[in-house]
Amino acid sequence: MSAPVPAAGPAGSVGLLGAGVMGEAVLVAVLRGGTPAAAVLVAEPSAERAAEVARRHGVRTDLTPADVAAGSDTVLVAVKPKDVPGVLDAIAGHLRPGALVVSVAAGVTTSAMGDRLPTGTPVVRVMPNTPAVIGRGAAAICPGPHATGAHLDAVEALLAPTGTVVRVGEGDMDAVTAISGSGPAYVFYLVDALAEAGVLLGLSRAQALELATATFAGAAQLLESGGEHPVVLRERVSSPGGTTVAALRELDAHGVRAAILAAAEAARDRSRELGSASDTAR
Repeated sequence: MSAPVPAAGPAGSVGLLGAGVMGEAVLVAVLRGGTPAAAVLVAEPSAERAAEVARRHGVRTDLTPADVAAGSDTVLVAVKPKDVPGVLDAIAGHLRPGALVVSVAAGVTTSAMGDRLPTGTPVVRVMPNTPAVIGRGAAAICPGPHATGAHLDAVEALLAPTGTVVRVGEGDMDAVTAISGSGPAYVFYLVDALAEAGVLLGLSRAQALELATATFAGAAQLLESGGEHPVVLRERVSSPGGTTVAALRELDAHGVRAAILAAAEAARDRSRELGSASDTAR
């Protein structure tokens, strides 16, 4: 049995339920934002993972979800969507009065969360992405029925160290999941494909990967810093009758743009399915 957490925990204490990849990304942001490790409580079901997170970040991880809820002013739910109902049931009777619950579980609606928590509990839904661990993430937040502007401000401040944070309506969260939530995987996929092309054309695997990675990173920074539309930047690289035009013609011929659109739609639809499942489980 885990050691109990004092009922009167530190002011502004933060609890984290689930310390997987995304949970740890948010944890890093919380710590980077100035919350001391002693004010962060973590419940992670995998003992091996819990020990790793404790060792890496100096936070306490030998706790149950109920322990975390009792000792936290803000509770971050970062478990898999299918595990959200059980976790909410476990913490509902232990939340502090006025505690804010923040969900980073893909597809789980604020209404599905609220139905398993005490009436009036403020809930904010977040969709971050993995570059948050280096402060270059893109996150969207939306309020539940009982969340105020002050709650959104608090979550925005909490996530600020992860990178870009935007506010959207909940109806847009499935689209956010498809674009920025799943988006890093698309980029890694394309970098791998470009590096593989380099190997095909005679470069060493190390050279090809280094060049492909630097090209994506530099292009992204150029797009971000200049404020110009990507079409304008693309046209600057595309000399009439040149190599880039020939390459872009092949991308169009093979339906790369259409494939990206279809991929985003598939991710959005899957997010909706996850949301429907969470609503049904109420």
